[in-house]
Amino acid sequence: MRAIQIDRYGGPEVLVRRELPVPGPGPGEVLVRLKYSGINFMDIHTRQGKYAASRTYPVSLPTTLGIEGSGTIESLGSGVEGLRVGDNVVYCICWGSYADYAIVPAWRVAKVPDALPLDMAAASMFHGLTAHYLANDIGKLGPGVTCLVHSASGGIGQLLIQLGKRMGATVYATTSSEAKAEVARKRGATQAFLYDNGRFADIVRNLTNGRGVDVVFDPIGRPTFRDTLRATRTKGLVVSFGSVGGPIDDINPVELGEAGSLFLTRPRLADYLSDAETIRRRAADIFGALIDGSLSIEIAGRHRFDRIEQAHEDLEARRTIGKSILEIA
Repeated sequence: MRAIQIDRYGGPEVLVRRELPVPGPGPGEVLVRLKYSGINFMDIHTRQGKYAASRTYPVSLPTTLGIEGSGTIESLGSGVEGLRVGDNVVYCICWGSYADYAIVPAWRVAKVPDALPLDMAAASMFHGLTAHYLANDIGKLGPGVTCLVHSASGGIGQLLIQLGKRMGATVYATTSSEAKAEVARKRGATQAFLYDNGRFADIVRNLTNGRGVDVVFDPIGRPTFRDTLRATRTKGLVVSFGSVGGPIDDINPVELGEAGSLFLTRPRLADYLSDAETIRRRAADIFGALIDGSLSIEIAGRHRFDRIEQAHEDLEARRTIGKSILEIA
């Protein structure tokens, strides 16, 4: 089978194409014949070595990249129940989807409804379940709640806007360009504006009569962090769920007090997908909304094995608006 692996950490040049034997599933596992893989910042960060010492997402080299895929179950390991050969399934948070086949723990997969195409399933699992837990479990969005979504034209940002509006929240959005701001408005943002070297915080304060928002969702990190604190109300919540702009490695807890007794959390998806029931519940919510049209995902890029370096470069440079996928079969 074909696979895209890394033996060392670095830029897109470390990606290696290999022919490997098709693996067999062990107890509690399934072999998935993949049709699509999501392409995510987590893949970029894995390639760069940011998870080299992670306990939540342990990585050992060599590894096949890709943490999200959709396809058809080819074979079952012993003890697997509720799944059959031929089922269309999707999964995330399990490395190995840049390949023709992947071994996946059975509890991590969700069945794909007949009404949902497999490419959309691959585009929606990682981003959709991330947005789902951020909106529901962390931000607790609803009527009367105000929130700010950074990187609002990205895959997770677009979904957070849509979920927030569905739940009755007021959603403000920030982006790096007017074209991206227009994407956020089309997804339902109440207002969308540019980061403008941190002046977004002043805009938020003006829009909220000086109060600030209840919740900020920030996947960027260092470039936006201090102004994010300024945009958050007293005793509000800052959700730092990524660091695509650089890590926040110099925070003094006193800053949170001085900014208004703020709460800061750095959640990880794995802790909110800890069992099969939770995974399938969240997936069912996202899939149902995609099928009935109340959620929308744009597949912004479709890439082949021979174009994966370009896909990584585009995502790393944030030239991609929306979700990119790897077409495998």
